[in-house]
Amino acid sequence: MWTACQDSIEKALLRFYDNGIDLKTEEYTYSILLADPKSPYTIMNDGYCGDGGIPGFIMGWLIPTEENIKRLPVALAHETNHNVRYQFIKWTNDVNVAEMIVSEGLAENYATTIFGEEYLGPWVTKTDMELMPLIKEIIHDGLEVTGFDNITSYLYGDEMVEMRQFPKVGLPYCAGYATGYYLVKYYLEKTGMPIEKATILPADEILKEVPEFWEM
Repeated sequence: MWTACQDSIEKALLRFYDNGIDLKTEEYTYSILLADPKSPYTIMNDGYCGDGGIPGFIMGWLIPTEENIKRLPVALAHETNHNVRYQFIKWTNDVNVAEMIVSEGLAENYATTIFGEEYLGPWVTKTDMELMPLIKEIIHDGLEVTGFDNITSYLYGDEMVEMRQFPKVGLPYCAGYATGYYLVKYYLEKTGMPIEKATILPADEILKEVPEFWEM
């Protein structure tokens, strides 16, 4: 598993160099940790997840089932995409919903570009597509909302934020991830932009190319 995870991160980084993007961070540290099987966050995420928002540091958590061992390298490719993005896009404490859904959409599209759509994470596949019109309406209305306590429900859904006592907006589990995934997928198909180059674009540049997405 360790070798597969390292290979995934290295491959995910090299694709940027292959597309003419010189990364600003040269050294990367990654860690794999055991997830708490009793944690509601672990349960909602089907037993695995990751974090890669701080350039140079990538982390993954899992309950080591056969399926999760196969999926963790995919999650780490997702996190590596975040790691690269935030070498070029400055993180601020007043980050808005638009940046977060674009960032998650880029990361999940990047992971599936490498591993295939059969490895889409539960943060996308658990979304009921019949609810997408309502989900998109709520998220579109909230694109400019800022502050992590305010944006969390747009990204993770009401069930997760209720445990943190953050404001709820009426969204299911990880609706922002799913919206971001389909938004970025549509953007990539429409523009022909390589995912590696799209990764380092400001969210506003991506959103302005696909205003029709919200009405589809």
